Amino acid sequence: MAFGFKLKTVKTKETFNNEEELFERIKDEKFTAGKPELVEHGFNKVIVFPPLDRQNQVWVMMQGKNKILIQKNQIAGAGNALINEAVTDVTGGVYSIFSAFGGNAKKIEKLVEATAQELEALDL
Repeated sequence: MAFGFKLKTVKTKETFNNEEELFERIKDEKFTAGKPELVEHGFNKVIVFPPLDRQNQVWVMMQGKNKILIQKNQIAGAGNALINEAVTDVTGGVYSIFSAFGGNAKKIEKLVEATAQELEALDL
């Protein structure tokens, strides 16, 4: 784990050209982290699970055509990204630092691990 960020990767047998294709494949599956959702984040789309708070959410993204990246991140969405950035600026960066600590940070790390294992079990 990098400081405050948990990253896992899963290789796939199937080819996925983008997050939309992956989402269609997993949208009805059961995950410990909850129900996946496809959201716009800037110019990209990302698959996310229900956030624990503004600083702790599981993200799933494609990295190439046969590799899935699962990570802990701030809450996704264009409006949320602007709010997170504004709060980070107002607090002089302290807001972002707290995402690496606390009960929710530990919970989200476990959810990243569980999501990676569950995606591997799907044998995509």
